Amino acid sequence: MEKKEMMPTDIFIKDKKHMVKGNVIRAAVFARSKVIEVSTADQESYYLIFYKHSLIFGGQLDHAEEGTFLYKAIHQGIIIESPHPILHALTPEVTVTIPNKSNLFSHLQLHYSPLEIVYILTTLDSFFEKEQLIKAIDKVFYHYRRSGKFMKSYQVIQMLAEFAPTLKSAQERMAAHEFSSSQHFYHSSSLTAILTKDPLYVELHCFKNRTNPDNRIVLEEIVSKQDGIDELLLWLENAEKTNVNKTLEKYTGIALRFVTMEEWMLILAQININPFHALPDTKSFIKKMLQDGHYEKAALCLLNFIDDLPASYDAILLVLWEHSDPKFVIAHFEQFIKLLRHLPHQEKIKHYESMVFQIAEILLKEDDLKTVHEKLIPIEKVIPGLEVIRKISEMVGLLENPDRMMDLGDYYAEFKQYDQAIECFFWEMELQPQNPSPVRKISKMYQSKGMVKEAAAYQKVFTQLKSSQETG
Repeated sequence: MEKKEMMPTDIFIKDKKHMVKGNVIRAAVFARSKVIEVSTADQESYYLIFYKHSLIFGGQLDHAEEGTFLYKAIHQGIIIESPHPILHALTPEVTVTIPNKSNLFSHLQLHYSPLEIVYILTTLDSFFEKEQLIKAIDKVFYHYRRSGKFMKSYQVIQMLAEFAPTLKSAQERMAAHEFSSSQHFYHSSSLTAILTKDPLYVELHCFKNRTNPDNRIVLEEIVSKQDGIDELLLWLENAEKTNVNKTLEKYTGIALRFVTMEEWMLILAQININPFHALPDTKSFIKKMLQDGHYEKAALCLLNFIDDLPASYDAILLVLWEHSDPKFVIAHFEQFIKLLRHLPHQEKIKHYESMVFQIAEILLKEDDLKTVHEKLIPIEKVIPGLEVIRKISEMVGLLENPDRMMDLGDYYAEFKQYDQAIECFFWEMELQPQNPSPVRKISKMYQSKGMVKEAAAYQKVFTQLKSSQETG
């Protein structure tokens, strides 16, 4: 995943009469719910809460307050940080509209079951007063109890007791005699048995306790029937701890519904799974990327696995070196050093002078000469005899030799470091004020910098000095 290889996920949020643009910086999946955190250009944070991939509510907050559902989701959920490519799949809508707060409860009644509404209400405590939410949950509880649906009302009170653990009335109602059979059922039955009566409870319970192998198995079975991205996220969270050879084909099929093969390879790299061993046809996929001119994207797929690539990839690595932008090489310098070790020795000098020269030129703009020399030493060890590095080494030696400032200036000029070259030529001009040569070089440096007036002024001085020499 390039720094650019995966752009931030842009999103537009319509909040009342205002339209706000921001970037999705992370998503937190928590069972059936999902939290999307958005950062705007003004550094404001918006939080959006989804249920089964539908936006429920959201708004601008300074932070997720401890104890709220938002806080719990961000600290206990499955977290996907930007610029992870799956983030795009978790935020499929480019524009979202935050529902009207006053109409939210009636809107929920039209689209969700009463038990789902209760759960959804417990996720909104960052945006509504807790007492208001408790009051709405109580209405569902009493509706079920009046109807004689004691199991349903017990399910409601369980969620309320967890949502407001200090609420005395919730604890008292849970202990009421009328709920003794329901309480016994939940305490004595297996998760599989409870699943038939209360799938929401089991899914939430297993998600919260997904580090427990038995709970994880049940959760995997539940999400496998939902035909969504949650099954993939659950697998990715635990993939490094499991035998991926048995499941990779299955989850590759799921992943390619949401991300490209290129992105999937990068995702596998993030969890230390070598896609070039684990997936079929990756080599042909990389070749296709090269044919399409996507050299840096292909490099990003390969660089993490340079040490574990077969020799049959050497020709591909050579193409990557030749076509990668020097700035990209510098950004992934250590990995490219490993890449160089894989290439045939006879190819190295022929194919590397130009790239190393460009690398040196860029580095000299950012660091002093000695630092640049130190950075290039690893290349020297892999490719001894490069003319570029010989010149840089000689330049380091010339730094302490005031009698050879003209030579050092010429080297700087060759690497397009015109300011440093001018300093060297100035030094020589002061030592030899009658010598026209350093003046002529200064004029050329200013000309190369596009400073026409300065170049013309020194050209005039050069002409005068040259004339004096000829008449003298």
